[in-house]
Amino acid sequence: MLLESVLVGAVRGGTSLVFATLGETVSERSGVINLGTEGSMLAGALTAYAVGIETGSAWLGVAAGMVAGAALAMVHGFLVLRRGANQIATGLAVTFLGLGLTSLFGQSYVSQGVQGFSTHAVPGVSELPFVGPILFDHDPLTYVSFVIVPIVSFGLFRTGVGLRLRSAGERPEVLETMGTSPERLRWLALAVGGGLAGVGGAQLATAFARTWSEDMVAGRGFIAVALVIFAGWSPAMTIVGAYLFSGAVAFQLELQARGTDISIFILDAIPYVIVLVVLAALSRRRRFAMPEALESVFDVQSSAP
Repeated sequence: MLLESVLVGAVRGGTSLVFATLGETVSERSGVINLGTEGSMLAGALTAYAVGIETGSAWLGVAAGMVAGAALAMVHGFLVLRRGANQIATGLAVTFLGLGLTSLFGQSYVSQGVQGFSTHAVPGVSELPFVGPILFDHDPLTYVSFVIVPIVSFGLFRTGVGLRLRSAGERPEVLETMGTSPERLRWLALAVGGGLAGVGGAQLATAFARTWSEDMVAGRGFIAVALVIFAGWSPAMTIVGAYLFSGAVAFQLELQARGTDISIFILDAIPYVIVLVVLAALSRRRRFAMPEALESVFDVQSSAP
């Protein structure tokens, strides 16, 4: 059935986006936009794939991928938080750095086999009609993504650390009067964000595609940044945005497999057109949900007298 196939593909293909979008949500909640999410995903994908091959453990690969993603985010943090560099330009530079490094060091891993994650049906519920195959017949990291969404949401909105982190993105001067450094919280947020993006890349390489190829993330990091806006900086809504995009990808792939007469170039554009349309429709409403500190990122300071 077309609908069931599309929804299965939405969940399976959207897991990497769930991790990356959650990570970027945490980062932006602290007041830092990280366009280097794409680079962190690439670093996580290659590192997880390489460590998985060398050690034979997919879980060690995921852990290494998380560290690699966080490390690249720290490069962004150093340039932005310590050197005062422009966040947008720096994020793009970090993405190109990640692309270059993974292209260089990933050459020997192209077409190698990895002991990655297989799909595991959850006993009992996976046999449920319609819902079972969609939600309960996936790789372990997909099940982890189901859990990490409420965990991140709870951490941001129900803990003291989360409150301070959100304050860094809204009223950093209040934190300073209380003797708390907004910069430290932003370092923490970037590390968490980059680590989650690394896990997203790891899932892509070791569970979804089970292979490594140059630039295999293919823009998902940039889509994750856009989905943060779609979600209104809400962790709970990130999963909706991730599945919407990946569902559109699955839909166009299903149409191609069924031999539709629609041009393949039009089909390939469908997911991105959907994201643009949704963002355009929600942009005015989502603007009021933006953490206040992010507004300064887009302010153009004129040097004219």
